[in-house]
Amino acid sequence: MKKEEFQTPMEDSLYPSECTTIIVGKKMTQDGSMIIARSDDWNAVNAKKFKVHAPQKKGPEEFVSFNNPFRCKLPEEALGYMGMPPYQYPDQWESAGFNTAGVGLSATESIFSSDKALEADPLVPSGLGEISITSIVLPYIHSAKEGVLLLGKLIKEHGVAEGFGVSFVDNKEIWYLETACGHRWLACRIPDDVYFISANQSRFRDYDPKDKENFLASEDLIDFAIQHKLHNPKEKFDFHKTYIRDVKLDITYNYPRVWALQAFFSPKLKNDVTKNTFPVYAKGEKPISLSDVRRAYYHHYQGTEHDPYFHENPKEVYRPVAIFRATNTHILQVRPELPEAIGEINYVALGMAALGIFIPLYQGVTSYPEAYSKGDNHCSSDSAYWILRKVQTLGMVNYKKYAPVIRDVYDRFEKEMEQRQREMEANYLAIYKAQPIAAQELLQKFSDKLLEDILQVSRDLLDDLFTRLTLDVQAEYRFAGA
Repeated sequence: MKKEEFQTPMEDSLYPSECTTIIVGKKMTQDGSMIIARSDDWNAVNAKKFKVHAPQKKGPEEFVSFNNPFRCKLPEEALGYMGMPPYQYPDQWESAGFNTAGVGLSATESIFSSDKALEADPLVPSGLGEISITSIVLPYIHSAKEGVLLLGKLIKEHGVAEGFGVSFVDNKEIWYLETACGHRWLACRIPDDVYFISANQSRFRDYDPKDKENFLASEDLIDFAIQHKLHNPKEKFDFHKTYIRDVKLDITYNYPRVWALQAFFSPKLKNDVTKNTFPVYAKGEKPISLSDVRRAYYHHYQGTEHDPYFHENPKEVYRPVAIFRATNTHILQVRPELPEAIGEINYVALGMAALGIFIPLYQGVTSYPEAYSKGDNHCSSDSAYWILRKVQTLGMVNYKKYAPVIRDVYDRFEKEMEQRQREMEANYLAIYKAQPIAAQELLQKFSDKLLEDILQVSRDLLDDLFTRLTLDVQAEYRFAGA
């Protein structure tokens, strides 16, 4: 079979780009850090790559989208930033990362406006799409709030080709922006003492246009809604009710994920999975750790009748958080008390998080091992994406039997990795002020070695899984004679 026969068109409706977002404020986390996270669910054969973009004094003058007619002018100077482009769209649809000013961005959570809202302000086919946001926003912002204002300006000027939510974080605060319709949007500063969950549906409700510290939005967000009879001025303004789609599909595709993750972090919270009455923000039963967020992305309704993997039911109607066709899950963590180079980390699980390992990408590194820049839509042994994807594919052959094996290996290595990180960071802090070049070399050497070790652990795991599968097949088709 020719390699070209595996080509999968990006617009294939069987594999929509749909995700799950988790945000945790600094007073809600165990260590005082801030977290924005998202699974990037798409098509399992679309390899993602890691890339560090260098700062540019004179960057490209114009951005041109690969998948729609959108284009826009760009500022002359661009910050350096981390991105994760798919193989077929170089430097676009880059998912998430930090820039050299210390701002983190995750784009995007696909969301949908109501038909009535879109009648009043339609989507723009040539407008801003999800593919473009990281590339035209992250290199040009110096704070989370500035990111909201720039993206809002672009939405107003160009319109959007699809609905989306975008997370921003710096060393002080977190903002999240949701589109309302073709040219309108709302952004909220996430309170420090809560967590926030979004699953392919806008979550925002309240909006106070006078409170510029906590809300930013299109200037006419409420007036436009009144004018087009989307909102009754005698009632309290509800962003979700006014602008957002809420249909039968949402009850099984989106509600269960919000319900499950709020139950995971807040077991005493009483929600009805069939009703969209989930709180916008919630408080965890205990402070939330990085490990808790990792485990949240493993969620597939374990221990219930809705677990599609345990019950081997690919037609399960409750859409799980962890799905095989994820291209990556990322957790951007900001520890404000540390230097940006080591205090800001993008933890990335390539492929399916439940059968994957979260790889720490420090803001201060300038490159990654070569394997992380390779891969397309055909399996290859020199691609980090495909090495990890092969482990997950074997795991899915017999999830009940092989998933515990995979998790045991990766969980043990993650604990070792955390200790190695603590030791490196202590060494970095001891020298970075007096010896900045040596500190940078220390960080880069550590990152290169750790990322190579992750691949070797995965190769060894792959060999073990293949051996186990060989024995299973032999036992099933024994034909041993008399």
